[in-house]
Amino acid sequence: MFDLQTAIDQAKRITFMTGAGVSTASGIPDYRSKGGLYADKVDPEYALSIDNLQAHHEDFHKFVVENMYYPDAKPNVIHEKMAAITNQKGTIVTQNVDGLDRKAGAKHVVEFHGNLYRIYCQICRKQFDYQTYLKSDVHAADGGVLRPDIVLYGEPINPDTVNAAINAIAQADLLIVVGTSFVVYPFAGLIGYAQPDATIVAVNRERIALPEGAQMVLGDAVDVFAKLHV
Repeated sequence: MFDLQTAIDQAKRITFMTGAGVSTASGIPDYRSKGGLYADKVDPEYALSIDNLQAHHEDFHKFVVENMYYPDAKPNVIHEKMAAITNQKGTIVTQNVDGLDRKAGAKHVVEFHGNLYRIYCQICRKQFDYQTYLKSDVHAADGGVLRPDIVLYGEPINPDTVNAAINAIAQADLLIVVGTSFVVYPFAGLIGYAQPDATIVAVNRERIALPEGAQMVLGDAVDVFAKLHV
């Protein structure tokens, strides 16, 4: 019978592939579930698109500020255990843009979709803190529109970020998928870069689509990670 603790103890290099479900226990809504970010919203994918930012930057700013910032959110036990494990022998590749992995002290993180708390001016590229962005999305000095450094719908992912994610996955002998339904691409496709002999395991309340031979730990990830010894 598969034992996650044993797998972690015996692995030489571990890569976690994570999604919004990791941060829901920290009070940050996911995207697609009932009560999630996209629930009861009019075309949320357009709201978070490069087209909307370019055509209606005020609307984009309003949507992001009202729906996406949770500055008081704290890392939960999943973030903490992943940070402790990967600081010793691995990497976190996350779809999350909330920065909680770094808040938990993780040193090896690939933020595949960027980070909400990195703000820059699209004209001069100067960086700003997010508190400035909450007040205004215009850089007074040059009139440039400020934006968070996240991947929007209609935008490509930075090739360096993609390569960093691929390398982390290709080097791992244990891949742990947690907090993601694994349906968003290109993120879900990264699993194809795993070594043929790597152990792949998902921690989720429900079964998700995984490569043949992968292991499934059914349960609440908070409970599963709380029991891990690091």
